[in-house]
Amino acid sequence: MSNDFLLNAESRSDTGKGASRRLRRLQERVPGIIYGGEAEPQMISVELRELKKALETEAFYSHVLTLKLDGKDVQAVLRDMQRHPAKGHPTHVDFLRVDKTHKITMNIPLHFINEDSAVGVKKQGGEIQHNISEVEVSCLPQDLPEFIEVDMADVELDAIVHLSDLKLPKGVELTQLALGDDHDQPVAAIHAPKVRASESDDEAGEGEEAASEE
Repeated sequence: MSNDFLLNAESRSDTGKGASRRLRRLQERVPGIIYGGEAEPQMISVELRELKKALETEAFYSHVLTLKLDGKDVQAVLRDMQRHPAKGHPTHVDFLRVDKTHKITMNIPLHFINEDSAVGVKKQGGEIQHNISEVEVSCLPQDLPEFIEVDMADVELDAIVHLSDLKLPKGVELTQLALGDDHDQPVAAIHAPKVRASESDDEAGEGEEAASEE
């Protein structure tokens, strides 16, 4: 996959909560760490404005990106992120170094398509139920997909789409399926609409009223 994301990063030596607060408040930068590979873990920081802009794009969360760290380009993926509990902006980020020869494990979002035209919905009056919204995959960094499509077009009423039904890009494996058939969990299903309590009460009331009139 192409690499479209670049973040400018700086190494940092000050650690601790006080140093992180000063970094965020005075310099508007987000503290973080990059680890993995043959190099030692390294404390870094990235610009808050630049990071927030990148986070607006879904692909950033499952994309191989470039960290320009102290003049050198480092290939990495976003491994974890902490946010402010009230304001929601990022307060700490973890990056994992990657290289083309070693597989990585990442959570990838699912994109459900053709839901309105699904057989079980359009022709049989069912409703779609999503069981999961992302899957964990294992692959080489260059094979990492931004998302995996779940095509609901041919799914009928009371049918279930499992992990094993997903069409995966070449070189991509689902980690759950590697654990055995009993880990082939449901992804989505189409079921008959549930009768709302208010509707059933109204129908019952109408039936009682008709009976009393007789």
